[in-house]
Formats: sequence, structure tokens, C-alpha cells
Amino acid sequence: MSTDQQRATASVPAQLGGAPRPAGPASADRSPALALVLVVAGAAGVLASWVITLDKFRLLEDPGFQPGCSLNPVVSCGNIMKSEQAAVFGFPNPMLGLVAYGVLLCVGMSLLAGARFPRWYWLTCTAGCLFGVGFVSWLQFQSLYRINSLCLWCCLAWVATIVSFWSLTAFTVRRGLLPAPAAVRAFFTEFTWVPPALHVAAVGMLVLTRWWDFWTS
Repeated sequence: MSTDQQRATASVPAQLGGAPRPAGPASADRSPALALVLVVAGAAGVLASWVITLDKFRLLEDPGFQPGCSLNPVVSCGNIMKSEQAAVFGFPNPMLGLVAYGVLLCVGMSLLAGARFPRWYWLTCTAGCLFGVGFVSWLQFQSLYRINSLCLWCCLAWVATIVSFWSLTAFTVRRGLLPAPAAVRAFFTEFTWVPPALHVAAVGMLVLTRWWDFWTS
């Protein structure tokens, strides 16, 4: 077989679609780990938001209602729900959570089903989670140092937001969807779990030290 015939034969699979396609933004969506994280975090956030919303409505109907997660002077969801910070945008905060965490849940399920999204979609999701983690950071400060109470369901929503944000950030950086130095890409590739773990640990330490006397009494 001549050289020209060999080249022609080798080109047949490419013409039939057998050759691998170049990687692009759409082909970078295959990340089962990210999909599972978004599904679990989204479901946890929806659950927390749903329970808090129901308790908020019950509290509006009956000012004497005590939510089931009001366990002591510190862990008191009722104090959180009665505060001004619980309705920053003019309606209960968990109603916003129902929408936001629902979106994360749908994105995760879509990925598991094989969906692919363009770059702008991933950047929008990451920006939304950036707003979310900034918002819950403000709520954490208000809860610990202004309201002086803790809500366990809120804590679950905090963790869901933090894990989702760092997981999406790591994904967009690793796949080149978000420009970053090679060292940063390598870090998020090898140590994806470190930023969310440190973030959650830092919040946990703040909670522990804020009421140290109460926890140890």
C-alpha cells in the first residue's frame, strides 16, 4: 500500500466521526463529582429553606410559636426568624433560598443526565454562588454578633452554599473557563476539597469561640 493510500485509509475514521473531537467549553461538563455535590448541596439547601419558611409562616400566624430547632438560649431559630435580618429584601430570606438552591439542584441533575452548558452559563452560576457565599457570610456575622443566636437549619444552608461555591470555582478554574495562573489550576486540581473544608472549619471555629462558655458549661 502506498503512502497516499495509507493516509486516505487513516482519514476514513475522522470523516465518519471516529476521531476524537477537540476539547471545548461544552465538552468540559463531564464532572460526576461536581454533579453529585450540586445535587446534595442543592437538596440540603432546599430542605433547610423549606423548613425555615414553614416555621416563619407559623410564627407569623402565632407569635408564641416555638420552632422545633429552638433548643436553648443559643440555638434558637425563633430569635433568628423574628430579626430584621431575616427579611433583608422585604420577604423571608429562605424564600430566596428555595429558588437559589433549587437552581443548583437542577444544574446538578442536568449534569448527571448528560447536559452540557456554555462558558457563560458556568460563569453565571459561579457568580451567583459568589453572591450567595457573600450573603451567608453577612448573615453569619449578624447571627453570631448582632442577633446572638444560632439556627441549625441556617447552618445547613451555610454549609451547602460554601461547598457549592468552592466546587463551582474549582471546576471553572480547572477547565479553563475562569482565567487563572497554572499554579492555581494545579491547586484546585489536586486539592479541590481544601478551600471548602477550611472555610467550613473557620465558621465552625467562630461559632465555637463565640459561645465557648456556654458549650463548655
